[in-house]
Amino acid sequence: MTRPTELLEFETMLFGRYSLIPRKGADNGLDRSAYLLLSMLQGEGPLSIGQLSDILGLDASTLNRQTAALLRAGLAERIPDPDGGIARKFRVTADGVTRLDAERAQTIRHLDGILESWPEADIAALAGYLARFNADIESYRDKHQPRP
Repeated sequence: MTRPTELLEFETMLFGRYSLIPRKGADNGLDRSAYLLLSMLQGEGPLSIGQLSDILGLDASTLNRQTAALLRAGLAERIPDPDGGIARKFRVTADGVTRLDAERAQTIRHLDGILESWPEADIAALAGYLARFNADIESYRDKHQPRP
């Protein structure tokens, strides 16, 4: 008999490869790293590379490449630390907010289409299970993700 965790491993592997927005011939949609970083900055406010590294568990060189792409695209800007610290921080620009909000709305529209045959209670249950699963992963790794 297959263990439930073996089934979960397979399904999370598939889930991780799916994108809710088709990218073939896509317009100027955000890539996954931009979506994640902009979401983090929008929710938490200005953050330094060190803070992003602590939250996301990514190394500084990866974050430097990803934030440089955000800066080049005009989606984020570097600012002095509002709290007076030495490290400069990244903040979402107005264009970044507009693009992130549009991408999030499109993702939600896709979810609405994918889940149109599901009862609302099932969607809420899935969201609850995913939140619990993510929180347990964060506890296991001792890296807690800020939530709205």
